[in-house]
Amino acid sequence: MSDIKFDHSHTAVLIADFYTEIMNTLPHANERGVIPKASAVQTAARDAGVMLCYCATVFRQGYPEIGKRNKTFSQRKASGHPAIPNPIEVIHPELKPRDNEVVVGKHRVNALYGTGLDVALRSNDIHDLVILGYATSGVVLSTVRYGADLDYNIFVVEDCCSDSDVEVHDFLMQRILPRQAEIVKSEQVIRALKAR
Repeated sequence: MSDIKFDHSHTAVLIADFYTEIMNTLPHANERGVIPKASAVQTAARDAGVMLCYCATVFRQGYPEIGKRNKTFSQRKASGHPAIPNPIEVIHPELKPRDNEVVVGKHRVNALYGTGLDVALRSNDIHDLVILGYATSGVVLSTVRYGADLDYNIFVVEDCCSDSDVEVHDFLMQRILPRQAEIVKSEQVIRALKAR
């Protein structure tokens, strides 16, 4: 496993869509220890003084952000379930943000679209974006593709990502995401964050 390097002042870690109710019941995540590994990356980033960012999909009451043509989220609007507008309420307790860390609520799959995340990253002169999250076929894929078009150097932490479809996760990690991102393991990221 080769070493990777980060310039700490130009690096951010994005912890994406780790929802409490999903991650606690997802076999792919639990069998692989995704939450503990993500927590270890979070701790290493904090210790290194690297920017930490979080996202979760949330909506205002009545779901005004969802139109009828939105295939991904229109069923959620029709479900009758009350909307949750605050992203911190749905983030897994083992990965809760601190007050000085960037948290964005998103209304689409992609963490960079229609949120303040890109503004925060650019304002802090971030070049390298380390992504971990659920689902590989959702926020990870969409954010990698969009982020690559914004010229970020992207690192996807394979063992800190999960999906309800294991075959899709493996296919994306092996065949699609490497076209626009470096696929790495949590231990590589932690080593790079500890290096000075």
